[in-house]
Amino acid sequence: MHEVDDELRDIKREIVESRGLVIKTNNLTNALSADIKSIAKRQRTYERRISWNSAVAYIVFVLVAFTALKFAWDARVESIKGETEQKTQENERLHKEVQKNDEDKKDRDRAEAKSAQFYELIRAGKKVEVVDGYEAIKKEPLSRAEQAVFADAVEKARNDLAAQMYEQGLDKARVQRWQEAATAYEDSLKYKDNSAIAANVKLGLAQAYRKLARPREAIPLLNQISDGATDKELQDDALYELAKCQEDIQTWNEAKNTWRTLIRRFPDSHFTPEAKLYLAHLQVMH
Repeated sequence: MHEVDDELRDIKREIVESRGLVIKTNNLTNALSADIKSIAKRQRTYERRISWNSAVAYIVFVLVAFTALKFAWDARVESIKGETEQKTQENERLHKEVQKNDEDKKDRDRAEAKSAQFYELIRAGKKVEVVDGYEAIKKEPLSRAEQAVFADAVEKARNDLAAQMYEQGLDKARVQRWQEAATAYEDSLKYKDNSAIAANVKLGLAQAYRKLARPREAIPLLNQISDGATDKELQDDALYELAKCQEDIQTWNEAKNTWRTLIRRFPDSHFTPEAKLYLAHLQVMH
């Protein structure tokens, strides 16, 4: 009986121990399962993170590569555009140069034709046409030699025409055709107002103006001669005419001063006796 009880107790103890062992094993299994699940969850999270990181890295790489490609493309486009603009500008410059050369050639051909025509006028002795046409021909693209030749020819023509018109003025004055004389003198000064005979022309023109009852126009010419002429005979003539013009416009004091100047500066002039008489008359009357 005792032996049976002991065996039963042993069996119960073994059963209890087995149960405890089963419970402990079950707990360990549950813990292991939880650990495995946790590890699997972390693994999935890690793999997901790795996937996202890979995707982001790929996207970043693609963006960087695309940006670099874009910059390289833009730089290439700008370079090609710059080269195109440079070539276009160079082409336009060359085109303009060609046009300018063509225009210069046409201008030169036209200038040569006009120069030849102008030279024929010089050879033919057509002095009036030479003088009248000089302003137009000198605007053409002439060579320096042509400019010098034409300028000398025109200068000579002006001097010749001025002398010719002066002689015509003298001829008209001798027959007292004063209007025609004045016109001839004016033409002489128009052709050359600073020639060697300019003072003589101005004196003749002033005399013609006085004869035409235009003393106010004569006075400025006579003042120029009396103050600037190198020929003393012209100066005393100019002073005589000036005093007479001043008497004509009744500026008596100025006339008296002019007579005094004539007497003082040219005591040996053939006008001096007459000047003294006129001065004395003015002093009495005015």
